[in-house]
Amino acid sequence: MITGVHEAVSGAVSGAVSEAVSDVVSDAVSDVHEAVRKAQSRREQLREQTDHKIMKATLAIVISDGVGAVTIEEVARRSGVAKTTIYRRYKNADDLLRRVQLEVAGLPDFSDVELSKNGLLTILQRIQGCFFDSELGLKAVGVVLSSDNPSLNAIADQVLVPAEKRFSEFVDRGMKAGVFRNGLDPQFLFSTILGSMLACKALHGDASIPWPENMTAVLWPVMAV
Repeated sequence: MITGVHEAVSGAVSGAVSEAVSDVVSDAVSDVHEAVRKAQSRREQLREQTDHKIMKATLAIVISDGVGAVTIEEVARRSGVAKTTIYRRYKNADDLLRRVQLEVAGLPDFSDVELSKNGLLTILQRIQGCFFDSELGLKAVGVVLSSDNPSLNAIADQVLVPAEKRFSEFVDRGMKAGVFRNGLDPQFLFSTILGSMLACKALHGDASIPWPENMTAVLWPVMAV
């Protein structure tokens, strides 16, 4: 009888200990996984911040001094990123230029915009937010549009071409719905919009001007039926 009780107690204690150990081990493993996840997240954030500094410095050099002034040494000096770090990412200045990305607020989406004067205003506001209001966006657009450098021309495929395509889809949608005049040239209209923004930036800098409203007043009579 005593032996049976002893065995029962011993089994219960052993089970409880095993369960406690299992819980401790499970918690420890979870803590390790969480620590690894946080470390990886911090590394990714640091890498993104470093890449941003490199891209920003590269574009600033191109804008102020031209493509020929882009060197790893100058990018390192302006960005504050060590040359060894930059060389781990890019073989040389040409490789850096080929892989540079245009800094903008993000591609504008026009799929939900209504076919109206107010809708056109919304589109122009989103384009302004994408290019005009970004830190280096519009200046970089001007450099890209005026350059014959293959690396810079390739940047247009990243942002300008997709943005133009989305604007063209909006115009085509309006023509099919009978809201816009037939025969409109979306590509020319988009170029006119970019040209207007560049002119406003050059003439007025960062002054607060109602560019979307002014441009809507110019374009709507031309586009609407």
